Amino acid sequence: MKLLVFAGSTREKSFNRRLAKATSAMAAAGGAEVTHIELGDLDIPMYNADLEARGTPPDVIRLKHIAYEHPAWIICTPEYNASYPALLKNTLDWISSPVKADPAWTDGFKSTRGKVVGVLSASPGALGGLRSQSHLAPLLLNLQCWLAPVNFALGHAGDAFDEQGALVSEPARRHVQAVIDQVLWAAARLQP
Repeated sequence: MKLLVFAGSTREKSFNRRLAKATSAMAAAGGAEVTHIELGDLDIPMYNADLEARGTPPDVIRLKHIAYEHPAWIICTPEYNASYPALLKNTLDWISSPVKADPAWTDGFKSTRGKVVGVLSASPGALGGLRSQSHLAPLLLNLQCWLAPVNFALGHAGDAFDEQGALVSEPARRHVQAVIDQVLWAAARLQP
């Protein structure tokens, strides 16, 4: 099963980037075909319909292809002011925006429809970014994604990773593995 993993952050020491990397390693160790992308490696501007009318940026088309090719996703979302960050919203807006000049991408939901999405979050606070997950869920449903009911919010994330980036706590690893397992299980059953 092809699994896409990414974090809604580009900050160098982001807990959610660490969580995405640890999640990718765990999923790959379990046999999934994992694509872990860093949003900072893509040249994706802030969404602007005027810019889009002049031509969809090449990295946006690349991102649409990546999203489309993976039936299973795991998103690690930071929490900014009790919600998900603008970077994550911008990424999902571009992924779901139709490309009128390209017949292959005129359907805006082509890259999101039917994807099984698991949501993780990490935060230095006790709630672990849980509020960002509750705001992200309606957006994912609006994009016609299947939202995995099992999620995990990693609290006190400053102490959660070892020097190699692995999760220190066995309960945290079990929770992340439960999200991975459910996403892969559901995606396998929902694939046409």
